[in-house]
Amino acid sequence: MTQPSPTNLDHIDVAILRVLQRDASLSQREVADRVGLSQNACWRRMTRLKEAGVIECQTVRLNLKAIGLDLTVFVMVRTRDHSHAWLDHFRKTVLGIENVIDFYRIAGDYDYMLKIAARDMNHFDLIYQRLTKGAALETVTSYIAMEAIADRRDLPA
Repeated sequence: MTQPSPTNLDHIDVAILRVLQRDASLSQREVADRVGLSQNACWRRMTRLKEAGVIECQTVRLNLKAIGLDLTVFVMVRTRDHSHAWLDHFRKTVLGIENVIDFYRIAGDYDYMLKIAARDMNHFDLIYQRLTKGAALETVTSYIAMEAIADRRDLPA
């Protein structure tokens, strides 16, 4: 089966992806109706997009404030140690903290960026202590989000 690439996704593939990003709980029939396809044709396209890795999974997006996670903090980390062993240990430390909802290795003034969802400042402090105790870090800088202007936007398909 041919794998879609950004250059060979047609307008119907793009329409399917947009519909699913807005609401992945829709039935296959509802997706087909919204993009103007038969249910079988839509199923074949969705299957192809999944097999090609364009659709990785279908999940639920939670409202962080509704579940008591009112504080979003971006944590920037710089380290002097860039060894494979250190990175493995740091990854395990960070991935062991369930409130870290995004984790990137980045280029620039810092080496890593984490997005943390916490209940409040006291809860964030506990998370921060776990992070800094878990691995040798040179610099840790935290930025408190005051307002999410655009958060977890749908990707342009």
